[in-house]
This record gives sequence, C-alpha cells and structure tokens, in this order.
Amino acid sequence: MSRKSLFYFLLVGFLWGIPYLLMKVAVEEIPPSAIVAGRTLIGAAILIPVALYRKTFKGAVLGFKYVAFYALLEMIGPWILISTAQKKIDSGLAGLLISTVPIFAAIITSLRGDHSVWQFKRMFGIVVGFIGLIAVVGIESFSGNSHPASIAMMILAAMGYSYAIIMVTTNLPLVDGIAINGLAMAITSIFWAPLAIAQWPAQVSLKPALSLIALGVLCTALAFLIFFKLLVEIGPARGSLVTYLNTSVAVVLGVIVLDEPITIGLIVGLPLVLIGSYLASKKSQSALVAKP
Repeated sequence: MSRKSLFYFLLVGFLWGIPYLLMKVAVEEIPPSAIVAGRTLIGAAILIPVALYRKTFKGAVLGFKYVAFYALLEMIGPWILISTAQKKIDSGLAGLLISTVPIFAAIITSLRGDHSVWQFKRMFGIVVGFIGLIAVVGIESFSGNSHPASIAMMILAAMGYSYAIIMVTTNLPLVDGIAINGLAMAITSIFWAPLAIAQWPAQVSLKPALSLIALGVLCTALAFLIFFKLLVEIGPARGSLVTYLNTSVAVVLGVIVLDEPITIGLIVGLPLVLIGSYLASKKSQSALVAKP
C-alpha cells in the first residue's frame, strides 16, 4: 500500500468512525428524522454536482428503481434506526454492532448461490463473529449496560447495509458509486424531510448543530469521495478492511471524548466480532464496508 493509499485508508477509517460520536451528540437535541434528512441533504448537495461534473449521474438516474431500493436499505432505514438507537446505547457499542456487516453479507451471498462462503475459513469467521455478537448482546443486556431494543435496531441496520451493497453492485455494476450515493442521499432527504420539518426543535444549541453539519460534510459526503478514491488505489477487497478501523475509532472516541465505559461486553465481543468479520469477508471482492 502506497503512502497515498495509506493516507486515504486511515482518513476514511476516521471519517466513518466518528459518526457514532457525532450522532450521539446531535441526537440529544435534534430528532433522528432531522439528523438523517439533514446529513443526506448536505451529502447530496456535494456528491450530485461531483457526479454531474464526471458525467456519471445519468447512469444512476437510469437505474433509479435499484438506487431507490438501495436508499431504502442503506440510508432511509438504517440511518433512522442508528440515530434512534443512539438515544439509548453508547457510540462505541453502536460502532461494534455495525461492524457485523461482513458477517451478514457472507450469509446473504451464500443464500444467493455463492458457495465460496462454505470454505472453512469463512465459515469459521461467521461462527466466531456470531459468538462475539451473542457475547456483546448478552453481556450488555443482562448487565444492564444497554438497551435490547436499540441493540436490535443496530443489528437490523447492519443487515440492511449487507443486502443493499450486494443488491446495487449486482444490478448496477458499472454505475459510478458517487452518482449512486448522491442520488440515494437525495431520495433519503426527500423521504424524511416532512417529518424532519414537523419535528424540528424550536431551538438547537451550537454543539448538536455543528455535529449535524459535520455528519453531512465529513462523514456523508467527504468520506464517500475519499473512499471511492481508495477503491481505485487498492481495490474493493482490501478497501473493505476499513470496516475494522471504523469500529476501533468509534470505540476509542466513545471512551475518550464521551467518557463511555469500557464494558465487559466490549472487551469480550470486540475482538471476536472483528476477527470473525475479517475471516467471513476474506474472499469477497465487493466493497462490503460498514458505513454509519
């Protein structure tokens, strides 16, 4: 990996590791619908002009039905679930649960006929990852450190991510990812805008407002732009490894910035989930990355 590739890799890992921290701050005053609508409005306003400049936006428009379904599974559903869940759970735990995306992706691809999933290494990864997930859910829930319904929301969001990427890369393999995500963000923003307007609080303090802006500019637009540059440099297989950096950043920032506790669930589950996710995604050539 060149210095430029390493820089992109580390930067994307950081940008996709901080959303859990930013959402945790924003959701204190801003409703989840407004967080999702706001960050996707900002993201679409940045990504769509880039796609138009690259003359790739037409491809996403022509594949609208697939992009709309992708938006539903990747943003409309998961991002409202994640924002809502973070009212009750720590940002580090949220990042850890989302890192199960490669595990669910491996299972989904096997159901779609990819028999390479049944290789010993990948099956071992799925088993280890689920042991870690069960450990996290069990320890966090029964110890009273977390909220079972919120954990379920995070797992459901991870499942949505998993299928969304597989579906859109299967049906629109040659369409620019920036164009797809820009259009998907526009669809998501329009979908949640009415509820966001209705629920917008009378007053928002500076810190939550800045967190929302940072979510849109840094984590939703800039991160995607840099990630697709990274894919050109090192390919999707190695690019997907940024998932494990995302998770580590989320956990560390939660502890350092938000003073979140290092729970037994995190200590036991984090290494198992990360190792399991890595092994489960070992053969995958798709960018099955855990994006918040």
